[in-house]
Order: sequence, then structure tokens, then C-alpha cells
Amino acid sequence: MQTITKYLVLLALGLSVQLIQAQDTIPAIKNRKNIEMLEEVKFTIEKEERDYLKKEVEAINKRLGAGEITNEEAEKLKMEVAKVAALNIENRIAIVDNKIALLKRNDYGLSRTGADYKFGVVINNKPYAITEDKKEKENDKRITSEFLLAIGLNNAIIEGVKLDDSPYKFGGSRFFEIGWVWKKRVFKNTNWLRLKYGPSLQINGLKPIENKYFINQEDQVVLAESPENLKKSKLSVTNLVFPMHLEFGPSKKIDKGTYYRYSTQNKFKIGIGGYGGFNIGTRQKLKYSLDGERVKDKQKRGFNTSNLVYGVSGYLAFDNTALYVKYDLSPLFKDQIVEQHNISLGLRFDID
Repeated sequence: MQTITKYLVLLALGLSVQLIQAQDTIPAIKNRKNIEMLEEVKFTIEKEERDYLKKEVEAINKRLGAGEITNEEAEKLKMEVAKVAALNIENRIAIVDNKIALLKRNDYGLSRTGADYKFGVVINNKPYAITEDKKEKENDKRITSEFLLAIGLNNAIIEGVKLDDSPYKFGGSRFFEIGWVWKKRVFKNTNWLRLKYGPSLQINGLKPIENKYFINQEDQVVLAESPENLKKSKLSVTNLVFPMHLEFGPSKKIDKGTYYRYSTQNKFKIGIGGYGGFNIGTRQKLKYSLDGERVKDKQKRGFNTSNLVYGVSGYLAFDNTALYVKYDLSPLFKDQIVEQHNISLGLRFDID
């Protein structure tokens, strides 16, 4: 009954939180329930004291039968225990009646000082709590947020071409990712599984080898030999994507007194998931010298890159630093005879 009452109280508090002041948090419905319980307690008190008196009288009669005391002493002892029982009933019921009067007189049953307060009596030498305003500890927010930063090497998986024979420089081709991540605890009372999601801006760079650059030739994007001596040739593909990962790993539950926090600091984590989004820009940057002058040529059209971008990704992390890999399932260029798929490997930092 006590547990049911407590949950009813918490429900009532949630529905009327706008009308409740900081020091007075027990609504009238709680008082009505408490009054009903207190009325029941009065009957319990009378029964308990009568049972106690009966046992005392039986004990006195045993002593009388054993010849330990006289009839006069026995009657005197019975009068004393009866008087004690009567006074106990009177005083304990008076306490309960006062609590009932307090509840009927006030809308709230809490001390105006805001301190925790309990209504109750003692039955069988145990406290019988009528109400308990002690707040249950609340877990931390199910959703937190982090800043994402990732950098590393970039390249492409080309159909029929080994990665070792890639036409793109391994050291010079790089990727960069920046984003915002929301982290949600999947289960209410444990943090071993988290869902991480949020928007990211990915910039994937490819630097061709051997003085080559990208051209559109008969609706096919291919690498061609540059007529100029290129000092720099780089294709940058910028995508706005929305990654989603399931993150597995232990965490430490920290008791803050009135609430909990879960920390994955200095813990290993594994993230598995994917991403989907849109290509928002592609450009080729060329640097070379022409007639003794330095030329910077930025080309933004004609590369026929895929508009929709999607892929798989994962990471292995310790604390806030992770080894990160992502792979585009969507082709780098549309309608190609030979498909290319972007692949990245680097470090990821989730900073909360």
C-alpha cells in the first residue's frame, strides 16, 4: 500500500508541477490517501495494544499459578498493564488524530522549511511511514551531445584496380570531417549500448599522381595528362551527411547524490553504423606556372559526382580518440563504366 501511494504521489506531482512551490510538494490527493491510511492505523493501534495486554495478563496468570505472586499482587499487576495499554492507545491515537487534523487543515503535508518530513507511527517496534517525500534518484539525461572532428587519409576503391595501384597519392589524399553528435542511452538503467547520430560535413580529397587531372570525356570522368607541369592537382568532394552509429562499451556509473552520471572516460568503445546525405559541392584545384606566372585554376563543374551519398563506417575508440574508417557505397562519379568508391582511414575525436 505504501509503494502504491508513493507512485500515486509522484504522478500527481508531475501533473501539477506548475502549481507547486518549492517547499510544498504534496498535493491534496495525497492528503486524502494519507487520511484513509491513518484511519486504518487507529484500528491497528487498538488491536496491537489489546494483544499486548492479553499476553501480559497471561504471563501474570502463569506467575500466579506457579505461586510466584499472590492474588492481590496479580490483580495489582493486571491493573498496571491495563492502565499502560489504555494510555498507549489514547496517546498513539491522539498522535494519529493530530496528523489527520493537520492534513485536513492544510492543502499540503510538508514542513514549510522544505526539509524532508514523514508522517507515521510505530507498530511492532517498526516505523510505519504514511508518506515519504524522499525523492528517488534520477538518472542523467538519456541524450547528451558531443563535438566531432575527424581527419586522415583518403583514397578510392576502383573496380579492377588494386589499392596498391591506386592513381591517387596516399599521403596527399586526405579527408576532413566536422560535425555534431547526439548520444542517446538505449536502455534506461544501463549504458552499455548507445545510439550516436547527428549532422556532419565531410570533405574527401583526391590527389592524382603523375601530373594528371580530372576531365570529362564523353560523359566519363577520367584522369588525363596535364599539358602543364602541375604543382598541385586536387579534387575535393564536400558532402553533408547524417551518420548513425551503435556504440558498444563499458561505462562507469557515478553517484552524484540526487542523480546519476554515466562516464565512458578511459573506456574502450566500438561504433558500427553508416551515413547518408547529399553532395553539396565538388571542385578541382590546379596550380601551375604559365609564361612565368603562377596560375591557380579552380573548376567547379563537369565532374558528374553522385548527388546522393551513402556508406558504412565504424570506429574503435579509447576515451575520446578513435581509429575511424568510412566507405562510400555510392559511387564517386555517376554513370561510369568503371566505378570508384571513396574510402577513408584516420582518427576521430568525440569531444564532450
